[in-house]
Amino acid sequence: MPNEPQRAPRPQDTRVLDPRSLRGLAHPLRIQLLRSLRHHGPATASGLAERLGESSGATSYHLRQLAAHGFVEDDPTLGKGRERWWKAVQQGISWDESLHHDPDPAVRGAADVLLHEVATNHTQELSTWIATRHDWDAAWAGASDMSDFTLRLPPAAARELGERLHALIEEYRDHAGARAPDAARVRLHLHAFPQHEG
Repeated sequence: MPNEPQRAPRPQDTRVLDPRSLRGLAHPLRIQLLRSLRHHGPATASGLAERLGESSGATSYHLRQLAAHGFVEDDPTLGKGRERWWKAVQQGISWDESLHHDPDPAVRGAADVLLHEVATNHTQELSTWIATRHDWDAAWAGASDMSDFTLRLPPAAARELGERLHALIEEYRDHAGARAPDAARVRLHLHAFPQHEG
């Protein structure tokens, strides 16, 4: 199975969710399948089942559902005979904030499922780093970050801050050092949300 990491998402390689596609994606296994295809490249239903600890019947069914909503497709360059390889169509997703306030409770529920799965994935990735940090070169200990900050901002300023952070990250997308021998895939989690005081 190919294990070459896929490129990180670029704005032009991002799927903008609408109510229908959000409902189609909002299932824990579908989100895991799509994440695996994005991070690890094309795979078969059985290969994904082994990686995720699921049955191949379940992965096959949910891959077909993802395909019906345009998230994954066949990779015709791989596989022989009846072996079907799947690949992610886009490398990222985004959505309009109106989906959080959609009048359809099914859409709002789907948004909740997706957000909770993303948060769970972030927690798992961070926990994996903490558990395996001694396996990495010592330089990565100083290069990693687990900072948090508390600011007092109105919504417009919080949005501006997020946009500026995203723009800065995009400047590093094609960094000259990406092919250096000590380069590794770096995951950045940005969480920004209001909090009640007191």
